[in-house]
Amino acid sequence: MTKKTSQKVSTKIDTLNDLAQLADYSFINTLNCDPDAKANGVDHDTRQVFSGHYVSVNPTPIENPEYITHSKDFFHELGFADKLAQADDFIQMFSGNTSSVPKPMRTAGWATGYALSIFGTEYYQQCPFQTGNGYGDGRAVSVLEAVINNQRWEMQLKGGGRTPYCRGADGRAVLRSSIREFLAQEHMHALGVPTSRSLSLYVSKTERVNRPWYSEGSRSMDPDMLASESVAISTRVAPSFIRVGQLELFGRRARKNEHPQAMQELEMMVLHLIDREYANTIDQQLDTAEKVVLLAREFRNRLTSLVANWIRVGYCQGNFNSDNCAAGGFTLDFGPFGFCDEFNPRYQPWSGGGDHFAFLNQPIAAERNFQMFCKALQPLLTSHHDHLQVLEEIKNGFAQTMQTQMEKMWADKLGLDEFNAELFSELATLMIQTPVDYTLFFRELSSIPEDITALKESFYVNSTSEEIDKHWSEWLKKWQLISCSPANLKATATHSREELSKKMKLINPKYSLREWFVKPAYQQATEQNYSLVRELQDVMTQPYAEQSKDIEEKYYRLKPSELFNIGGLTQYSCSS
Repeated sequence: MTKKTSQKVSTKIDTLNDLAQLADYSFINTLNCDPDAKANGVDHDTRQVFSGHYVSVNPTPIENPEYITHSKDFFHELGFADKLAQADDFIQMFSGNTSSVPKPMRTAGWATGYALSIFGTEYYQQCPFQTGNGYGDGRAVSVLEAVINNQRWEMQLKGGGRTPYCRGADGRAVLRSSIREFLAQEHMHALGVPTSRSLSLYVSKTERVNRPWYSEGSRSMDPDMLASESVAISTRVAPSFIRVGQLELFGRRARKNEHPQAMQELEMMVLHLIDREYANTIDQQLDTAEKVVLLAREFRNRLTSLVANWIRVGYCQGNFNSDNCAAGGFTLDFGPFGFCDEFNPRYQPWSGGGDHFAFLNQPIAAERNFQMFCKALQPLLTSHHDHLQVLEEIKNGFAQTMQTQMEKMWADKLGLDEFNAELFSELATLMIQTPVDYTLFFRELSSIPEDITALKESFYVNSTSEEIDKHWSEWLKKWQLISCSPANLKATATHSREELSKKMKLINPKYSLREWFVKPAYQQATEQNYSLVRELQDVMTQPYAEQSKDIEEKYYRLKPSELFNIGGLTQYSCSS
């Protein structure tokens, strides 16, 4: 699956004033503000938020912002001039200073609350008030909604300062994590996987904060030192930032009748989600109950497709709680994520994640999030028993839908018209026994090698036994017979091995955003050298392409053995 081709650009945005004319704040214009919010947006202290869909809050600008990079691809899609990213007023706005934005832009941004559930269990105790009324955007502040080329986009500052949901933290993101998220969103989009998008990245030349992190070469699971790091702000963009956790928050309040408008606010939130994310698939003329059922079905399709795509490209979300699950069905909140090197069903980049969020457990984690999504919708159907039953059937059908998506994905990676369970099971066993590099193996397989010599380039062992070689050769021969059979070539719309190879290379990327590529980039960036960040951005936005020999030697290779089990490379905490 290659990157989506850019839409035809009609709008031309050369200045911040041009962008201001496209401002359209549907979220804050149609939903309820927290009645205890401060009108001036100076609302940066931790407190409980009992009702309303958002809190009006001013972002806190970083000191002395400096440009690092912007998404050239996304700028082009939006019609933004590249020079805009380094214009003073644009830098000011997207590094947190919205005090002088041109009208009709608003000087105040907004933050939203959400609930927390972990693997299908509701949680309250991590909230500082033990009530759940303190969960929400602790350092993410949305500053703009704009309709550009008939598409609505919400622009949100990650690291934009304290909000009422900050739980006592400083509201900042550091340079290291900001670079990771910026590059990951760029890469994920280029891979053809639905995701929030990167817009711009700025760092403070003077402001620093302390964060727990790993000493050089540490093999600790958790951070073993306190590091002083530069603060940064990345702007992420999406049609909306509505999370499953947000629906849960309003669903819980409605279920418990926590305030007089609880049921109304749940319905408003759900209808707003449909308007923002599902307007093209759900008829606006239907009544709420009918819309709710269709919403559940559509989200199930998107979520199962998304998770299958994650596994296709070797991505593990790490911390797939419901508050990190976008209700629009795209990748959101790149925290302790990772792209696997060695194939391991239990690969987990987050030191605190456990097996339940591991690489091949992500379909189950997604199902638990979907169950919480459906639970949040149930109060709207209490007087519609037929629709409630349909919702239950949709919920119970998740596992089968997920399995269908996974089988299609594995078939596509193997160049097959249909999934072959025996062939795949044998392969998975061999990939674990050997072991192999996930990305390199499937890319080498995509060249349809005559023997296992090329596949051995993906093996994390210097030599293999004759018995293992024999098993690999037998498997490869079996795969060749199936994949290159006239029936399969015809069914996959190819007519030769060369065409099949080309098609497989559009499914199996050559380049993957491995953490051991990213670390040197953010380390150089601490010295105000951003060249490696920009190089990685260029490489990872062309993940399926055959790039230069120098790039191939640098980025298409096995992870060095000395870099395994290193804190900050193999595993990392949520701290960012």
